[in-house]
Amino acid sequence: MSIVKRWVLFFFGLFFVALGISCIVKSMLGTAPISSTPYILSLRYPISLGGFTFIVNMLFLLTQILILRRQFPYIQLLQIPITGIFSCFIDLTMYLLSIVTPELYISKFITLLAGTGILALGVTLEIIGNVVTLPGEGIVNAIAIHWHLEFGNTKTCFDTSIVLIAGILSWIYFGEIHGIREGTVISAFITGSIVRFFIKHLSYIDKSGSRIFHLPFTPFPDDVKKNHSYQYN
Repeated sequence: MSIVKRWVLFFFGLFFVALGISCIVKSMLGTAPISSTPYILSLRYPISLGGFTFIVNMLFLLTQILILRRQFPYIQLLQIPITGIFSCFIDLTMYLLSIVTPELYISKFITLLAGTGILALGVTLEIIGNVVTLPGEGIVNAIAIHWHLEFGNTKTCFDTSIVLIAGILSWIYFGEIHGIREGTVISAFITGSIVRFFIKHLSYIDKSGSRIFHLPFTPFPDDVKKNHSYQYN
């Protein structure tokens, strides 16, 4: 798969991740764990969710550099413009979904599930594109590499910490918890499984070991290694 196609997949992935996050927010049942702190800050200060997403992610990038120092790959400085685009996508999708105001719990729950599925699809396309890491994943990877930790466990601890920080900030600012509800927990628990499902049905491993995008219900090339296994962390 050419580098152009990989970048196209990656940018589609960014958009779907942003759309999924916005859907989850609009469900009023919580936020995606990685967006919980930016969401609370956006409620308190006159800066959009996308704006705080960029600010928080730049702090993640700075932390990566401080942890890895000379080991930090300079290609990952592309995280800066990529995060800027991602933040714009979040504000754009929040605007596009401004008319979405579910009132019944069942409609909120459906919106939550739709958002989680869209988010998982976006993550899948980013994984298949495989061109650059977003700061939220980059900082987890930096911590795991520097302290020789397992990536999956590190990510779980990191996401939990972000949610706890959001809860503390919400209590300080508003005297109650905003943005952290059952939807946050559901999104955290099922996104990985949905990503694994999409990875299995939307990609394959070629003979060189690269993951290639593949539309479902279409035949695989005869000369590829059809290995669908992928461990999402």
